Amino acid sequence: MFVIVEAAGWPIWFLIAASVIAVGIIGERLINLRNKKIAPAGLFNKVVHELKQRGVSHAMISRLEEESPLGRIFAAGLKNIKSSPTVMKESVEETGRAAAHELERFLTTLGTIASVSPLLGLFGTMVGMIEIFGVQNTTGNGPAALAHGISIALYNTAFGLMVAIPSMIFYRHFRAKVASLTIEMEQQAIKLIEIIHGARQD
Repeated sequence: MFVIVEAAGWPIWFLIAASVIAVGIIGERLINLRNKKIAPAGLFNKVVHELKQRGVSHAMISRLEEESPLGRIFAAGLKNIKSSPTVMKESVEETGRAAAHELERFLTTLGTIASVSPLLGLFGTMVGMIEIFGVQNTTGNGPAALAHGISIALYNTAFGLMVAIPSMIFYRHFRAKVASLTIEMEQQAIKLIEIIHGARQD
């Protein structure tokens, strides 16, 4: 691996740094965007059952706020349980927007890496081409210097694409995942409000 880095020249270090950041973001988002961590499957039924059995309590709201983003959305609505459905929906929507923003954490950085990596590879390619053309005006050790310039050009182009392609794939995947989770949480919150105010049967 070190031989490849050495052959690619100093421009490759920008791409290595970008790849390390991208891998870190992808790993973090894979862990923290799981359904059971964001919107646990049985949470809605659990909240409805507890409401019917014991009603809303401070302990219940505190537990929901600490449990998951969906729990925080439910808690925001339950805090205003004595208010009108409109007020409850407004509090739920406000908390939902904050939760959606939290789910999108680091995705802008990942998208930027996916977009910039090919440009960094192109930059490395241009550095290699400059070295190649520089060799034409010097004497001695020409073939070795020419080969070095070609290595810089090709390795940087290839590595730039190697970083950009998976970064873009995961960026698109995570954006779709966030959109899906946001819609799911919104639907469950609205359903809970309608059940509380008797507009819907569970």
